[in-house]
Amino acid sequence: MAELDDLYHSDQYLGPETLTDLCFKLICDNLDIISVKDKHGHRTLRKGLAFPAEICHKFIEYMQRSETRENDDCFFSIFKDTTATRLKRVKIISCSLTDASVETLMKHKLTDLELTNCTNLTVLSIEHVNANSENLRSLVFHGTSMVIPSRLTFGTDENSPVKHYERGYVFKTPNLRRLALGYVGIPEREYSLLLAGLTNLTHLDLSNCFEVLNFDFYDHVPNLVSLTLYNVKVNGDPIAFVNNICHLKKLRHLDISQSNFKQGQFEHPNRILRRIVLGLPELVSLDIGGTNLAGRGVAERPLDTVLEDLTNNALCDIPGLASRIHKPLQFLGLYGTAHAACKRHDIPAKVIAGDANEDQILIAAHVCMNNKQELLQKVLSDLYHVFRYENCQRMDQALRTVLEAMEKHPYQKHIQISGSATLFYIVKMKEKGELVVGVRKRIISTLLTGMSLHRDEETMMRNGCLALCQFRIPQDVMFNYEALVKVLLHSAKHAEPEGFVQRIGIYLLNSLACQVEGKEKCLLGKLGCVKTMLELVEYRVESGIFDDVLEVAWSTMWNMTDETAINCQRFLDERGMVLFLKCVKRYPGKEELLRNMMGLLGNVAEVDYLRVHLMQHRYVCVFANLLRSNSDGIEVSYNATGILAHMASDGVEAWTLDKPSRDEVLDFMVQAIERWDLSAERNINYRSFLPLLRLLDVYHTPECQHWAVWALANLTNVYPHKYCSLVIKEGGIEKLNALKIDRRPYERIKELATIVIENCCQDNSHSNDGNYLQAHSDAEYSLDG
Repeated sequence: MAELDDLYHSDQYLGPETLTDLCFKLICDNLDIISVKDKHGHRTLRKGLAFPAEICHKFIEYMQRSETRENDDCFFSIFKDTTATRLKRVKIISCSLTDASVETLMKHKLTDLELTNCTNLTVLSIEHVNANSENLRSLVFHGTSMVIPSRLTFGTDENSPVKHYERGYVFKTPNLRRLALGYVGIPEREYSLLLAGLTNLTHLDLSNCFEVLNFDFYDHVPNLVSLTLYNVKVNGDPIAFVNNICHLKKLRHLDISQSNFKQGQFEHPNRILRRIVLGLPELVSLDIGGTNLAGRGVAERPLDTVLEDLTNNALCDIPGLASRIHKPLQFLGLYGTAHAACKRHDIPAKVIAGDANEDQILIAAHVCMNNKQELLQKVLSDLYHVFRYENCQRMDQALRTVLEAMEKHPYQKHIQISGSATLFYIVKMKEKGELVVGVRKRIISTLLTGMSLHRDEETMMRNGCLALCQFRIPQDVMFNYEALVKVLLHSAKHAEPEGFVQRIGIYLLNSLACQVEGKEKCLLGKLGCVKTMLELVEYRVESGIFDDVLEVAWSTMWNMTDETAINCQRFLDERGMVLFLKCVKRYPGKEELLRNMMGLLGNVAEVDYLRVHLMQHRYVCVFANLLRSNSDGIEVSYNATGILAHMASDGVEAWTLDKPSRDEVLDFMVQAIERWDLSAERNINYRSFLPLLRLLDVYHTPECQHWAVWALANLTNVYPHKYCSLVIKEGGIEKLNALKIDRRPYERIKELATIVIENCCQDNSHSNDGNYLQAHSDAEYSLDG
């Protein structure tokens, strides 16, 4: 369908971010670059700067997307200087700006102004528009606000700031061509005052307005070519309504679609539709979605059918449109019409919005995108079913449609839910690498916005998490790392305990704690990740529950304490050791749980000033007992030995326990190390060997050296390409050579040191590929359960 292709431009939505885009984003996230604040927080453009309209328009566009968005009035004060800034067309959605900002904007003598869901505006905004309206061609007030009071007669009140009846008009905009007003609640008789003086209007949109009734004020807008009355009740006296709008002989587009079933039901629907079509000779676009005006679908020939047409069997499956067989409409909206009108065969229209097929659904989405949220959420649900149960042919158009819908309507819960479900299937079906970086970022940002605004809606969180799992975590989300962490932590704390949303959120958090640097690990701790994980652990211990969330919570803490002392401190401060003991006691045979807990405590033990907190009888007894453990291969015993090696490295004076004694523990450590298979494959990942290499310098306690050098021998033996270069890079060869010639280490230590050196000499990969030194995880978690 060529007409559908015309609705989309491939570079409009799915191209990578341009350098210009990145510049505007940077500036709007850091407004101090171009402006300064006064003591009230209002911004003024820096001296010497001046911007043309094209740049000012982009500032406003990107400000609305900014992650560091500040008070809207403070931002718009930048444009008070009309000599240094220029504006022509302004579009603002869901902002907290007040009438004062509208005054600032209108002083630029705008040609187009659109204000949607700006709930702080009052009737005074119209006065600011009127005062600077000489160039104004298009004015849009969508959404609910008090721009139009519930009764214009209120203007006769002495306390009212505006005297509408006394002056005889609401809008003084003589050159206005387009006007859109939503949710106007004035009585029908006052529409004549509302539209007084607007005879030059060509486009009028009164969607969701009340008391329009029969459109008796048609004579105030005689030049209309487009009339939109979405969700306006016009079926009270449909004959009178049709007679009135048929006076608008220039009308080319008429929209009387409905999301309210009752308002869409007309008596004698075929007759009503026929009168509309015959009475509006220039009509080329008609939307009757959600009504019964398409009739029951019995094919009819028009009354004036000629013999030639009978021979050609010219039929029309929408009785009221039979007169348009030879002059089909350019567009016909049939989404949600009674009796499945969009699925009929003979329809006199070139482009149809409906739900009969993928093309009709995408067209319906395009039509509903801006101001038909109730229908749009149903359209997105239909699109979701296309992806789930059918074969989608227009995946790129669908992706653009879903992203646009979610971005334009972030507060509409059902749009976000349906959109996120569809994104899951789109991303899942796309080939890896098919989505360019800019598209991936846009999808992730859109999902995060929806999840942040609807974080207590389980379905939204489930859809969002499942969609995010289709990306590379954490690589693809690093640009919005903090926002994702905040959303997932909220989910972990507030989602249904033991539910799917909590579970998948914990898995994602664990992935976010892997393969990241200290900065991100510190951020996790700062945002409360350690505390939240321990709360999850405590709930399960107290409830006697063992599940994968318990294991992954400990794994997450293991990852985020890796070489991050502040998070190790947080673990201790939040009574993590108490829960460690409870878990050891309650779940003694759970191998992966033990491995994760001991791995975490290994990180704590690497921090010299925290080891004193581990020097307690109840803890050291557990560590010593686990030296003999065969759980999870050698991992639990290995980690227990590592913890004790770090504690023993502080010297005899630091060992303050009589039982078990330091010598006993050191003997147990050597016995454990000698039991391990030097060729054993490992379930561990080292990003740095510095903690191990530091132990090579502990000559006063060779047992500490024994554990460290065994670890290096094992890892360079089993994974030479991964770890040999790391040993060399971090100065390990020098330390090992020094150890070999020193008389204090016993012979087995020197044998292991020789093995490490030989492994590193045999492996030449470090000289061929310098990039492989960057550590990465051996395995990824399965996130789909």
